Amino acid sequence: MGSTAAGALLLLLLAVVPAVFAVTYQVGDIGFWNSGVDYMDWVTGKTFRVGDTLEFQYGPSHSVAVVNKAGFDACDSTGALQTFSGGDTKIDLTTVGTMHFICPTPGHCQGGMKLAVTVAAVPPPATPSPPPSPKSPPPSPRTPPSSTPSPKSPPSSTPPKPAPHSPRKPKTPPPSASPPANGTPKSESPSSPSSPSPVTSPSPSPSPPINAVSKGVMMSYGMMAITMLLMYGIMS
Repeated sequence: MGSTAAGALLLLLLAVVPAVFAVTYQVGDIGFWNSGVDYMDWVTGKTFRVGDTLEFQYGPSHSVAVVNKAGFDACDSTGALQTFSGGDTKIDLTTVGTMHFICPTPGHCQGGMKLAVTVAAVPPPATPSPPPSPKSPPPSPRTPPSSTPSPKSPPSSTPPKPAPHSPRKPKTPPPSASPPANGTPKSESPSSPSSPSPVTSPSPSPSPPINAVSKGVMMSYGMMAITMLLMYGIMS
């Protein structure tokens, strides 16, 4: 179904396009179809295509004959394909190739009333090009590396804490030797090397017994008395 519709559309375009772009040429321009016009110069620079029209306008003494190449060269209209008269003739160009026209009036073709037209095919219609696809957006620019160095963290002002250590236990001084109370030396108990004994304050020395003091005082008084007696005897 789709291919049939496409074919019909193509045929329609081929039929319509020549009609739209067809050109009607006035043969000889303002000189018309007449003696004294150089028709070889008139066709120079013109492009005739299938669908175009040639219009011949002429006086009562002229006519138009369509001939082949031989009749054109010999100015002979006896074998003419078509002959027109009436003063205004329009001939459609329907086939590709060269068409030859002469005026059959004796002596007119020899005088220059002859025309050869090369007909070209109609170019096919240009196929519309598809719309261009949208361009992809340009890649985003890369983020340049930051030139500002990251600030370093300032050193901590808090001094480092010393590592905790267990306090040393003070050495236990050896116990001071105290004089024995009754003349008997006090035995010292050896300290255990594994567990040091706690620090103890030295015990005060025991006061001498009362009997010893009284003995000393009495001896002192006795010595003083003896000394005083000796001195008194010397002086007397």
